Amino acid sequence: MHHISGRHTLLLLSLLTMGLGCQQEEAPAPAAELSRTSSVEGASVYIISPADSAQVSSGAVTVKFGLKGMGVAPAAVDFPETGHHHLLVDVAELPSMDLPIPADANHIHFGKGQTETTFQLEPGTHTLQLLLGDRFHIPHDPPVMSEKITIMVE
Repeated sequence: MHHISGRHTLLLLSLLTMGLGCQQEEAPAPAAELSRTSSVEGASVYIISPADSAQVSSGAVTVKFGLKGMGVAPAAVDFPETGHHHLLVDVAELPSMDLPIPADANHIHFGKGQTETTFQLEPGTHTLQLLLGDRFHIPHDPPVMSEKITIMVE
């Protein structure tokens, strides 16, 4: 008795359907080939708190996100006029608007649809900015981003 693996079964089914003249669905395009999702005219994202120029007395900073004109949906969820938050911490230059927003210590993703976070920042001056991303983490067209604020952690 021969065992056929899942990969071989898929290959066999693909060959059979091609041989029968059936059309197959195309695989999704890589992220670099995806077009940007349109934002809603007048949509805006903003930092509710902390306020610009705020002084935070400890390293634990709570940031609350605001969004007007669009909704929040988790990453990978295809729902019209939505996106999810990305917090840019101490980012001097915005990421490419045509590619997924990087995921690192300075580009924090909230792909579950979160609207606030608490995280540690070292003492000193820091900048915070929100950038809304679509289901593929790509900024909308035109981008929906907040003003950059500056805070001081004591």
